[in-house]
Amino acid sequence: MFEVLKNSWALLLGMGLLMVGNGLQGSLLGVVGTENEFSTFSLSIIMSGYFVGFLGGSRMAPEMIRRVGHVRVFAALASFISAVLILYPTLTDPIAWTIGRVIIGFCFSGVYVTAESWLNNASSNENRGKSLSLYLIVQMVGIVSAQGILNLADTGGYTLFVISSVLVSISFAPILLSISPTPAFETAKAMSVKELFNRSPLGCVSVALLGAIFAAQFGMGAVYATQAGMSVGELSIFVSALYIGAMVLQYPIGWISDRMDRRQLIAIVAGLGVIGTVIGFFAGGRFEILLVAAFIIGGMSNPLYGLAIAHTNDFLDAEDMAAASGGLVFANGLGAIAGPVVTGWAMQVFGPEGFYVYIGVLMTALTAYAAYRMTQRPTVSVEESGTWAPVLQSATPVAVEVAQEVFIEAQEEAAEDENAT
Repeated sequence: MFEVLKNSWALLLGMGLLMVGNGLQGSLLGVVGTENEFSTFSLSIIMSGYFVGFLGGSRMAPEMIRRVGHVRVFAALASFISAVLILYPTLTDPIAWTIGRVIIGFCFSGVYVTAESWLNNASSNENRGKSLSLYLIVQMVGIVSAQGILNLADTGGYTLFVISSVLVSISFAPILLSISPTPAFETAKAMSVKELFNRSPLGCVSVALLGAIFAAQFGMGAVYATQAGMSVGELSIFVSALYIGAMVLQYPIGWISDRMDRRQLIAIVAGLGVIGTVIGFFAGGRFEILLVAAFIIGGMSNPLYGLAIAHTNDFLDAEDMAAASGGLVFANGLGAIAGPVVTGWAMQVFGPEGFYVYIGVLMTALTAYAAYRMTQRPTVSVEESGTWAPVLQSATPVAVEVAQEVFIEAQEEAAEDENAT
């Protein structure tokens, strides 16, 4: 772990600052949009714009990097992010914000692709899993820290937007000043969603549904909290609880997944997520209970992504895993684009509690589908299944490919140990 920090501290520091800036702008737009009386539908379209851009960026960024190099792509996209963050408070209009969110999503996706390829290049076979874990922890800490910054200034002014822009701007300094070698960049041709579904129906459906759930949390969590009457301080704690649950429960669920039928665990974890939504729906506005609900929902939904990828890997050959990473991210992205829009519709129909209705319906669907798939083909034995690796749903195909490499290396080590005995 210390070796990873020694080799990648600047990259991890820069990514942490990036996540603070990104997490802050997401929550800030939800609060400010509500204060400016944007409709729930308008806010849902605005939030969905990020995922439209993110999906497009994850597909186009590799080609951009191959053409002009990591450093130029990184610096150019950083400039666009800072510019858009400054423009938000000067163009308080749903259409302008939607365009801004698309640009922000596209740029952040390209930045993540670049940074994740650097991280992979700085990692060895022995510490790649630890690097991925540290990367996940840094991202989570960044998002949670961002919620605390919401309380530092009035949301109706320019200050918080400026802070967000400054954080993003300075995040590139440690990365660009410390990274000397430019890594070779190659990505496999993405497996189509149809082929991915044929290989692992549950894996494909899971990542699509989880994309829709994550987008609701990341994009509409602050909108829900504002419409539910929470103060900015309460809102920041509520949104933090979603990610703290994810950070705390990520590794215990991953550890369990290596020791039992993953389909059963997917059904159990999704079922617990349903319970979390029921708690939130019937909380009656009691803040402490809403925090419990947020912790459960975040703690169940976010680890499910890495679990779904590990389950998919159980039905793939090693040479197909890199190609599958692109298909998994694409399926997840399609779900994420729809997530905020459908959440906004549910909140118009059911009030703020529609946030829980929407997530609860998707969690129930995932629970039922996992149970159904258990009746369709034999399980992979625990001995034959691969190793779980932590992956956030904000990951690009590069990070998912790194997780696939961890999976393959664990298989190779297990095979070598078996041959040695």
